[in-house]
Amino acid sequence: MLENELAYCLYDIKPVTKGHMLVIPKRHHVTIFESTPEEINAVFDLIRQAKELLTKEFKPDGFNIVANCGQAAGQVVLHAHMHILPRYKGQHVSKNLF
Repeated sequence: MLENELAYCLYDIKPVTKGHMLVIPKRHHVTIFESTPEEINAVFDLIRQAKELLTKEFKPDGFNIVANCGQAAGQVVLHAHMHILPRYKGQHVSKNLF
């Protein structure tokens, strides 16, 4: 797990791709749009660190960074979070990720 003062990052328990991770602000709020500028910076700092870790561990060919905001957008867990999805050559990329 990666962590800083305002957010943490861990592997998704239902991964869409090998190495799928979540970055989650520690303060409870429903969507990433409600995050403070400091929380956004903390989240993106962990996204950068997670990208480095995933590159070393899984050697993906690309990444998706996704935030589903609201139930109509596919948000299931009503706590702000972002997905980091490693992508691999030959892997089908669905237009509807979640």
